[in-house]
Amino acid sequence: MRTLNHFGIPTSEDKAGAVYNEGLSVWLTDFSKSANKIEFLKFEEGSCLPEIIQTTAHIAYEVPCLATALEGANVIFGPAVCDEKLTIAFILEEGIALELMEIKK
Repeated sequence: MRTLNHFGIPTSEDKAGAVYNEGLSVWLTDFSKSANKIEFLKFEEGSCLPEIIQTTAHIAYEVPCLATALEGANVIFGPAVCDEKLTIAFILEEGIALELMEIKK
């Protein structure tokens, strides 16, 4: 079962409080501080993320088991271990990118 986590919106603007993810070459805002669960993403040249993620909004869902959620899916990025608690992947579904997140509590 998927649970809505946030919406990712690419931007070319600098956003207050954004932090840099060197591995993905992207500046990210903290969606938990947004009333609308919006994460702004400002990509740097050479980001490894697919163009659709860099240019189009995505929806992010938490899933209980990423491996199970990716079975039969059109995976366009990942899985990628972000830290000891978070692993993500992006899939293409209904013509848009969806981020699937496994968060270990």
